[in-house]
Amino acid sequence: MSANVESMFYVRETPWHGLGTKVMTAPDSREALIAAGLNWNVIQEPIYTTENEPIKGYKANVRDSDRKVLGVVTDRYKVVQNHEAFSFTDELLGQGVRYETAGSLQDGKKVWLLAHMPHEYIISGERISPYLLFSNTHDGSGAIKVALTPIRVVCNNTLNLALKTAERSWSMIHTGDIKSKMKEASDTLFKAERYMDELGKEFEQLRMHKLTDQEVMDYIEILLPVEDGSTPQQIRNMKRLQEDMKSRYFDAPDLKDTGKNAYRFINAVSDFATHAKPLRQTAKYKENLFSKTVEGNPLIDRAYQLVSMAA
Repeated sequence: MSANVESMFYVRETPWHGLGTKVMTAPDSREALIAAGLNWNVIQEPIYTTENEPIKGYKANVRDSDRKVLGVVTDRYKVVQNHEAFSFTDELLGQGVRYETAGSLQDGKKVWLLAHMPHEYIISGERISPYLLFSNTHDGSGAIKVALTPIRVVCNNTLNLALKTAERSWSMIHTGDIKSKMKEASDTLFKAERYMDELGKEFEQLRMHKLTDQEVMDYIEILLPVEDGSTPQQIRNMKRLQEDMKSRYFDAPDLKDTGKNAYRFINAVSDFATHAKPLRQTAKYKENLFSKTVEGNPLIDRAYQLVSMAA
């Protein structure tokens, strides 16, 4: 497991990011909290100089399970506990909600949970399963974030496109009346429904946008360019990646009946972005892939921009 992944679980089949401990049944919030290693609280304590003088205006966020300092924050910072994140999602998605994965990054500084939304969608004849991501930081580095991650079920590809017509994520900062902000976030389901509706419309437009083989080749070279001054080995490496992406467009069995169009191209890029092995697999590769998946993968967004501009 990646050095920056402290604890994590996933259900049944190994997910696209390949991280975590396998469990056979999707747990409810109480079980998920334990399975993910998130059954701890953050307490705020005063901080002092080396002369034992209190530092006004700042506090330390400390994990109660092991006294680890997660971050130094201002007095205005309000803690959202891990169990509150699960309670929020339970309330939002209703009775019986189950969690596909949850965990802790960077020794507890960042935490997340991923829950399956109430129903799947059939879009352009495909099963698209939406997941709701709740992510939070305990070190003061970021906001509380709720994001939508649609997955193409047949091949476990992410399709969270950066649509102009609907947002895929929403956030709130750790100051002010957090409980009211969390309550206001209850319109997340409405926003998610709007995103999925707009995604369906966009998929239909992409299907209507026919692509020639040459256009596909050109787009792939734009997405995976051979830079000026590249060494022979770098050129070979990039050409290998280009061939990989081409095969995912031209040869993928699940896309053979889709037609030669922008929808097929986006799915091929998504398959590449989600599953292709990098030239160099660093220690943080899987963690970075997971982060790109839940935040939105820039390669998929770039491909979507290319075909949208040409439409």
